[in-house]
Amino acid sequence: MVGGGNTAAEEALFLTNFAERVTLIHRRDQLRCDKTNQTRLDANPKIDILYDTTVAEVLGTEEPKGVTAVALRNTVTGTEHNLEVDGLFVAIGHSPATALFKDQVEMDESGYIRTAHDSTHTSVAGVFAAGDVKDHVFRQAVTAAGMGCMAALEAERFLAGAH
Repeated sequence: MVGGGNTAAEEALFLTNFAERVTLIHRRDQLRCDKTNQTRLDANPKIDILYDTTVAEVLGTEEPKGVTAVALRNTVTGTEHNLEVDGLFVAIGHSPATALFKDQVEMDESGYIRTAHDSTHTSVAGVFAAGDVKDHVFRQAVTAAGMGCMAALEAERFLAGAH
């Protein structure tokens, strides 16, 4: 698992349900996840954390094996070594795909579209936002689908004049 925030920590913990070992690779000297996740990571005997480390290259073969190792680089010393792996997961942040809407609807400082409380209404009448463009907390398909349904119902009401 590559990353150091809450998403990477939570995914690393989840992977321990299926893997004998999980290695969390982070480019800095400390994780950015919250204290609760850090404590859970530290307490899990299946998780190793490599600090000050980046993935320099993904190594592997064609089908059926795929990824077999990652070449790692220490960000402090510059030394490199290979780590044999069966898979690679990346959770290094998220930027919403909202550039198209810049200066058209109100957004927060991270580029997520702002909506009215408990709604998908944006700052522009008749424009609704759902899923990853507005959800900076969960960012899951199931919540995006629910919000999409909510936006469709609100759009239907708007078009019917019940706004």
